Amino acid sequence: MMTLAQAASKTWDVIVIGTGMGGGTIGRYLAEQDLSVLFVERGPVGVRAEEQELNPNIWDREARLVRGYWPDPMHATVNGVTTTFNAPLGAGVGGSSVFYAATLERPAPHDLDDSPETPHPTGGWPVSYAEMAPYLSRAEEIFHVRGTPDPLAPEGNLLAPTKMLAADKALFEAMQDAGLHPYQGHMAVRDQEGFEKYLGRKCPTNCKMDGRSAGVEPALETGNAALLDLTEVQEITTNSGRVSELKAHRKGTDVTLTARAYVLAAGALHSPRLLSASQGVGNKNDLVGRNLMFHLNEMFALWPKRGTPSSGPSKALAFRDLYHQAGSRFGMVQALGVEARYGEIVHYLNMAFDRSPLRNLRWLRQFTRVPAAVAVKLFGSAKIFVGILEDLPYAENRVLFDPDDPQKLAVTYDMAPELLARRKVFRKMLKSGLKGVRMAFIGAGPELNFGHPCGTLRFGDDPKTSVLDRNCKLHDVANLWVADASFMPTSMGVNPSLTIAANALRVGEVVVAKLNAQETPNG
Repeated sequence: MMTLAQAASKTWDVIVIGTGMGGGTIGRYLAEQDLSVLFVERGPVGVRAEEQELNPNIWDREARLVRGYWPDPMHATVNGVTTTFNAPLGAGVGGSSVFYAATLERPAPHDLDDSPETPHPTGGWPVSYAEMAPYLSRAEEIFHVRGTPDPLAPEGNLLAPTKMLAADKALFEAMQDAGLHPYQGHMAVRDQEGFEKYLGRKCPTNCKMDGRSAGVEPALETGNAALLDLTEVQEITTNSGRVSELKAHRKGTDVTLTARAYVLAAGALHSPRLLSASQGVGNKNDLVGRNLMFHLNEMFALWPKRGTPSSGPSKALAFRDLYHQAGSRFGMVQALGVEARYGEIVHYLNMAFDRSPLRNLRWLRQFTRVPAAVAVKLFGSAKIFVGILEDLPYAENRVLFDPDDPQKLAVTYDMAPELLARRKVFRKMLKSGLKGVRMAFIGAGPELNFGHPCGTLRFGDDPKTSVLDRNCKLHDVANLWVADASFMPTSMGVNPSLTIAANALRVGEVVVAKLNAQETPNG
């Protein structure tokens, strides 16, 4: 581990703020191009043998930080109701990705492109699907993505799929009988044995590929990269249109860090907060933190036919038959990869209670344990699936910044009428599409996926409507790029992780070209 004094004593080629899917991936690429790279991470390195999962019920900030959880709670005002809870966010090497369920699905062309057949709500991304495709393939290779081709979109650079268990086979056949086109979902796992128990929790080996195992660790192995953990960047200082230094704090000590180029990859909630704390850099048009998107989770249980042996949580199946229907944007369906356990159900019901009209009657909250216990019995043999409903950008949905409390994590978000209308249609389509399969929705109200924030520093060609240019460089800062989910102008109908990693590789090429050009006599 590099000391603080060593890190501050040199000018790095690139400093990467954050070590998740974006930061880890771009840092590895830059280090492999023989650039000196310093990763700056808010959380700890941790112990490689750790296997814990995110626990929203731990509130002590030091206890959270030592486990690799984001230490501070989220204050979310959703449809006018404010709740405080621990969001599913990581703070440690690998960021939130070390806790993810290893799903790395490609977007569809219509997620990025505008066409007469599938008009795009924003007119299309500034970078087309064809431009992004080579980076998606490269990211699939780096992350050892396994699965079978999607029958409705047979692209993908895939390794052999993981073994399909009996219960999954039974559901696969039932979905086919219903007229659907299931496939084995695309998962980032190096080894096929034993990976299942690390879905949704830290993996003590590199069997699960994430921002740590596929990004930071290979970068450090090159000898060109170093890591500062437990280091909080407090301000990005700019001078004459360039970042001149980072002001950071580590274990009671203030430090100044310098580089030729800087990559901000702190996540779609924290990156805009840091820019706002840096005298509003990049916010000339009041766009930093705006256009916050999540996904709506539509969770439901499916039961294999009676007599099928139980085999634990499923992560093998997915389908996209409802992805884009009748001109409307919905999303893919995939196995969630977790069991219907008592603790998860209690947490889910408590979050729903906290947004209900009964939320002020706190003594009633304890009774969520009763339906949770019933649900465990009811769903015990079921496989839990989730439909990912695409979210769209609205300027009023945003990350909030309090100059009197710059560390506070707060958002405001209103569910748009069109989103709620699409949700109703999506639920009906799921019910009819899975005809013949025993099914039950889990929960009645719309649930935001707080693990999928994106869009808060959107990229585009017009500085009046975007924070970043098409290469994810801040429009008005010459040497600062962004490589996390902030850049996305729409949330797409799939998990964002593969797209984040692919875009990080694309941005990495730009950074290398820029720094190499500066080394030439006429650069």
